[in-house]
Amino acid sequence: MKDSILYSPIKFRNLELKNRWVMSPMCMYSATEGFPNDFHFVHYGSRAQGGTGLIIVEASGVVPEGRITNKCTGIWNDEQAKFFSKINKFIHDNSESKTGIQLSHAGRKSSTWKSEQLSLENGGWETFSASNIPYNEEERSPTALSILEIKNLVQEFKNSAKRSIDAGFDLIEIHAAHGYLIHQFLSPLSNVRTDEYGGSFENRIRFLVEIVDAINEVLDENHPLFVRISATEYSENGWDLEESVALSQILKTKNVDLVDVSSGGNIHGAKISVFDGYQVPFSAKIKSESSINTGAVGLITNAEQAEEILQKNEADLIFVARELLRNPYLAIEAAFENEASCFFPKQYSRAKI
Repeated sequence: MKDSILYSPIKFRNLELKNRWVMSPMCMYSATEGFPNDFHFVHYGSRAQGGTGLIIVEASGVVPEGRITNKCTGIWNDEQAKFFSKINKFIHDNSESKTGIQLSHAGRKSSTWKSEQLSLENGGWETFSASNIPYNEEERSPTALSILEIKNLVQEFKNSAKRSIDAGFDLIEIHAAHGYLIHQFLSPLSNVRTDEYGGSFENRIRFLVEIVDAINEVLDENHPLFVRISATEYSENGWDLEESVALSQILKTKNVDLVDVSSGGNIHGAKISVFDGYQVPFSAKIKSESSINTGAVGLITNAEQAEEILQKNEADLIFVARELLRNPYLAIEAAFENEASCFFPKQYSRAKI
């Protein structure tokens, strides 16, 4: 691939990624009590063997009740972190991939299974949000967090970030998208608070900004910070692209290294037109108007498409989800096809000929 950006390195703080392929965080619904296991070891390790520049582990709860399902991973205690450290050590010892973890609290969208809320009698738990507005009117209402509870959750995000760095992760991503708790604070449709965490744009972003500040206290120049946002929620009077640009401009001043640009997820029944690369224009606008690094995500399935996005300066990283589930060796295979340089496991070197 002549003059490829896709297979060129990029640095965030002092951390260098060998290429621009990123494994987007995807829930595997395979944990027990928040603990990753041998499945996760093989799952993430195989993508590293496939040459992916950065692997971001699935949304992991900073508290037990913050998980989307009871099969989601968590990093609210040191024992969970120990198994993540095993995964990180294997990846770092056997590939050029870097690793990140997405820290999350699902808020009113927690206590679910197969996208349906679990009853309290069937393994579910009480949910929390910015306001007592359910995601789906058929679901029970979440409890609005008190200011003290908000402050405590900021600390839990910080604690989980520290635990993550100690477990060997190279970077942290904050999940502020897809209708989960932080997004619930951002949106005026799910946040009708009248205190300092609701109402104005500055108040609605306060929770996220406080989390960013807190996590940056435990990071150094070797460990970058990413934030995933939903650029729009596709609903009238909801969180929109202009607010995403304004937020990203602020995050740039807060030592956030990249905004991972997704969309939707907060408003039940929102109409979304989905097509290849449908979220790339959001990434491009935020990158252009906020002067911050961005990641493009959403039905990006091949190297030619990815390279075009980078060449047009619409993003700095390419986040790939389902295609990497289908093909762990996407980065290597595309490098073969385009005569680009990519990590290849030394154990498999005979297959390069």
